[in-house]
Amino acid sequence: MTSSLLFNVTTLSYMIAMLIFFGFLASRNRTIGLVASSVAFFGFVVQTVAIILRWKESYTMGVGHAPLSNLYESVVFFSWTIILIYGIIELKYKYRVVGAFVVPFALLGMAWAQLYLDSGIQPLVPALQSNWLLYHVITCFLGYAAFAVACGISIMYLIKEKTEGPTSDSAAGGIIAQFPSIKVLDDLNYKAIMIGFPLLTLGIVTGAAWANYAWGTYWSWDPKETWSLIVWFIYAAFLHARITRGWVGKRAAMLSVIGFAATIFCYLGVNLFLSGLHSYGR
Repeated sequence: MTSSLLFNVTTLSYMIAMLIFFGFLASRNRTIGLVASSVAFFGFVVQTVAIILRWKESYTMGVGHAPLSNLYESVVFFSWTIILIYGIIELKYKYRVVGAFVVPFALLGMAWAQLYLDSGIQPLVPALQSNWLLYHVITCFLGYAAFAVACGISIMYLIKEKTEGPTSDSAAGGIIAQFPSIKVLDDLNYKAIMIGFPLLTLGIVTGAAWANYAWGTYWSWDPKETWSLIVWFIYAAFLHARITRGWVGKRAAMLSVIGFAATIFCYLGVNLFLSGLHSYGR
């Protein structure tokens, strides 16, 4: 069995999980919700095995590196971290319905990687031949994943707030009745960003250390570095406004969505459309 086959199984699992989550929204049936989560977590386990197997395959080919070195591998890992962070939040706070707005992010990543990206295992370029690769990529993508979860929760907040109003705790009818209250959604958004922001900060710090190791300078205003700093400032502004000014509700949710859009551009837009020191990540 190859990692490619397992990644296909993962993609199919996430697609089925997403569809079942949508059925859960429509039916309000807890059993259906449990099945949706179970399928998503099954896909996560399969994906974990696939990542480990791909790592082993690289050593069998004589390349021998962690599967985090190109765009295909990073997108796959990003999808894995999204389900990981979502799973932690679901298990801790028991709001399964969030999966309907988060699992699609993981599915889109896996589908894009499987259908359009080169999945070949290639030798590392010299700049990537460092243990800093693991530290930097893992911390950054865990941070990105937390922001993806926060974005999904914020979309739920904006939908519910539009339906019920900013101060109502009454349950709306239909699908919206499945959502947690807007106060809970606002709090979950904040907690997800509180997970992601320190991880992103650590990712930037390890990236600077890695840059000094590879290129002899901690910071060079490369497009990727610049956009990482922009993303950092957006979420720093979110936390500052929340903590010092009590900035909650719709404005916080919108800033969370904007922050994730900036995160995606930092991750994909810079790699695909701008040239720089990080161009090898394509």
